[in-house]
Amino acid sequence: MNLTRTLATSGRVLTQIRHDPRTVALLIVVPSLLIGLVAWIFTDTDVFSTIGPAMLALFPFIVMFLVTSITTLRERRTGTLERLLSMPLGRADFIVGYTLAFALLAIVQTVVAVGYAVWVCGLEIKGSIWLLIAVALADAILGTTLGLFVSAFARTEFQVVQFLPALVFPQILLGGIFLPRDQLPEGLQTISDWLPLSHAIDALNAVANDTEDAAYVGGELLIIGAFALAAVIFGSLTLQRRTP
Repeated sequence: MNLTRTLATSGRVLTQIRHDPRTVALLIVVPSLLIGLVAWIFTDTDVFSTIGPAMLALFPFIVMFLVTSITTLRERRTGTLERLLSMPLGRADFIVGYTLAFALLAIVQTVVAVGYAVWVCGLEIKGSIWLLIAVALADAILGTTLGLFVSAFARTEFQVVQFLPALVFPQILLGGIFLPRDQLPEGLQTISDWLPLSHAIDALNAVANDTEDAAYVGGELLIIGAFALAAVIFGSLTLQRRTP
């Protein structure tokens, strides 16, 4: 992997997105609007204070997953990736460059979403707001890397969407949003432990409620980071030059 080529890839991706206002709005604005909608639905109840931290994991994760996977797929379908890889650019340069570009966007997305949830929607955070931002950012980057990984197996945008029920929805159902994970049947608890979104939700809840120390949250961040790194590695190995 070459740092110059990787950074050049990141710059190209950011330039493309900057000229696409709809994608910018989808990445930066939509997660906050969805969090606001959830808060509005549960006005005058304590429900949002319970599920609000999980929403900070859920909506950015899904949005980054969709946008990254579809953008990468478009590079293959238009032949851009094949032309890039015919030059000295390697697969790792491409994947890591994309990851860095969307990680920068995830920083903005996370700060906006957390700020909106806390200061506009009234989500109470008993722990460190900076630690909450760190966990939410790791979760958004996880969505990015998983999107890059699954894009290698899709031929059309519709097939990308098909990965939602296969890869994302089980994580939502078993992540502790609808029922605390320790109340799940034993077999489902075991499966849930191996799903990265579960660890992101656990860490966000722990920070929001100040129920665990920083060492626990740091351990959850390491697990999320390990999943993200694995997705980058496998994404580099499985990336195709073009869509058959």
